[in-house]
Amino acid sequence: MTVYENAKTKYAKYGIDTDAVLDTLKNVRISMHCWQGDDVIGFESKGALSGGIQTTGNYPGKASTPQELMADIDKALSLIPGKHRINLHAIYAFFDGEVVDRDQLRPEHFAPWVQFAKERGLLLDFNPTFFSHPKAADNLTLSHPDESIRKFWIEHGKACREIAAYIGKEQGSPCLCNLWIPDGYKNIPADRLGPRARLKASLDEIFAIEYDENYIIDSVESKVFGIGVEAYTVGSHEFYMQYATQNKKLCLLDNGHYHPTEVVSDKLSSMLLFADKVALHVTRGIRWDSDHVVILEDELCEVAKEIVRCDALDRVMIGLDYFDASINRIAAWVIGMRSMQKALLRALLTPNALLMDLQNQNDFTSIMAVTEEMKEYPFGAVWEKFCEENGTPIDWLPIVRTYEQDVLLKR
Repeated sequence: MTVYENAKTKYAKYGIDTDAVLDTLKNVRISMHCWQGDDVIGFESKGALSGGIQTTGNYPGKASTPQELMADIDKALSLIPGKHRINLHAIYAFFDGEVVDRDQLRPEHFAPWVQFAKERGLLLDFNPTFFSHPKAADNLTLSHPDESIRKFWIEHGKACREIAAYIGKEQGSPCLCNLWIPDGYKNIPADRLGPRARLKASLDEIFAIEYDENYIIDSVESKVFGIGVEAYTVGSHEFYMQYATQNKKLCLLDNGHYHPTEVVSDKLSSMLLFADKVALHVTRGIRWDSDHVVILEDELCEVAKEIVRCDALDRVMIGLDYFDASINRIAAWVIGMRSMQKALLRALLTPNALLMDLQNQNDFTSIMAVTEEMKEYPFGAVWEKFCEENGTPIDWLPIVRTYEQDVLLKR
């Protein structure tokens, strides 16, 4: 009996068909964020990252051209089982000579990404970029009191929705277009309502144009605070949750964007009761929204369990969002993506129906006993089978080290 066959027999004790689980996991597409590969710099300029976020570290080999970034994405995806999505920001536009400002971006600036994805069987998602720009220097964009600055960013939002709809049409699958802004104040504001009223009006203008829902899915993303905007964030969770509900948009939950005692795993079931879909940006915050690389930790496993327990693998749009320049950037992608897959695999290998039944019987003794027993089950053998079936190496780090020596360190 092979290691996998032994694991299969053990899980069958709880009615879990590991073959079916692997088939299910194979079809889950996770949206891998392109900005890990170049420290959120993009192609339009080489200016500093701003907007309440920062990348720390100076590990060698950062991608500095579109070709380098695409090559690094290829290498990372070769080490990640399954077919996935790539999440783009507007600053990753391709310019053939003349660079245009963000309010002038058009679908043709992203045609190379569409071609890249088509050739590899990937799908794309998209994000407007409301940071790292002179017109965002005050940490205010769509809520800025200056009408001309608001207008610039409104036009950027409109342009990005047009681009996302183009991507969705080209790939034959909806493109998630997620809007996040850095707007807020460092100190306690004298007016909390005014900036939010301006944000609402700006969003209404951006979303006034209707696109085919087969091409684009709109989402809005909140944040609790950022560097330089510690006292007040215009786009809070309460603001966006109400806006999304009223305007039939998705509310995107980033698990680094809440108070440290809040957990996204507890929010998912509530959100899914009132929305057809929920979008996620999965990260790992340490004490604050620090965007550490996703690893297989407790909260990640709880998020995955909630997705599976709610039978929502087709309703939760999972994307990653972190940027770490202190380690090999390709390794950061691989670790994060594989950790998300491992968390989903653990959730699929859990006897959820049994545990729910026990809860309804108030048998919390059995819930605890079964849950603890499952922690000792041969999950690793099932993961290795998943890698094998998808032609992905189990021992991937030596491959990254070779690429580092042959490619990254020569940049």
